Amino acid sequence: MNLSELKNIDLKNIDVKDLIEKLKNSDLLKDKKFLTKFGLYFGSIVLFLIIYYAFISPKVDAQKQRINLMLQNEKQTVVFKQEIVGLKAKVEKLQPEYDKKSKLFHSQKEVEGLYQNISNFASMNSLNIINLNKENPVPVSPDKKAKKVAYFKIPVSYEITGNYLGYLKFRRALAKSNKVINFDREQITVVQGKGIKSVGTLSIVGLPDEYK
Repeated sequence: MNLSELKNIDLKNIDVKDLIEKLKNSDLLKDKKFLTKFGLYFGSIVLFLIIYYAFISPKVDAQKQRINLMLQNEKQTVVFKQEIVGLKAKVEKLQPEYDKKSKLFHSQKEVEGLYQNISNFASMNSLNIINLNKENPVPVSPDKKAKKVAYFKIPVSYEITGNYLGYLKFRRALAKSNKVINFDREQITVVQGKGIKSVGTLSIVGLPDEYK
C-alpha cells in the first residue's frame, strides 16, 4: 500500500484490522521520510496535549473561576446598592422622629452637662448659684393604671441671686440649649441692694433605660 492508496480508503467502511495488516505490508512503514513526518506530527500533538493540560488548562480554569466570582460579586453589589438605597430612605423617614426624641430626652451624662451649663451661664451673667440640686427621678406612665414607665421626669431645684437683666440673659441661654428644659416653678423676689433672688424648679426628661 502506498500513500495514494491510503487516501482512497473509505473511512465509513474501514476495517481497522484490515488497515493494520495493509499498513504492515505496505511500503509506508519502510519509508523513512513518512515515518519521520509521522513521528514529528504525532510528537507535536502529544507535546501540545501535555503543555495544554499541564500549563494552559489550569490557567484557563482559574480564569473561568475568577470570572464567575467577579460576576457573582457584581450581582451582590447590585443587591447591596438596592439595600443601601432602601436603608437610606428608612433613615430619612425616621430622622425627624429621632431628632425630636433626641432633643427631648436627656441621658445621665447629659444631666451632668446640664449642671455645668447652668454654672457657666450663671457665671457669664454675674449670677450667684446659692443652691442647685437634682431631685429623685419621677416615673411617668401614659396610663395611671399601667405599670410600664414611658419616661422619667428629673426635677432640678435651684436658687440664684444677682442682677435681673443678667438673670434674663441666663434664662435665654438655657432656652437656646439643644435639649428641652422645662421651668416648672419659678419665684422671683427683689433683694434690696442685691438685685433679685430666683427660687424654682426646672425639669428634664429621661428615657426609662437610663434611670431604672
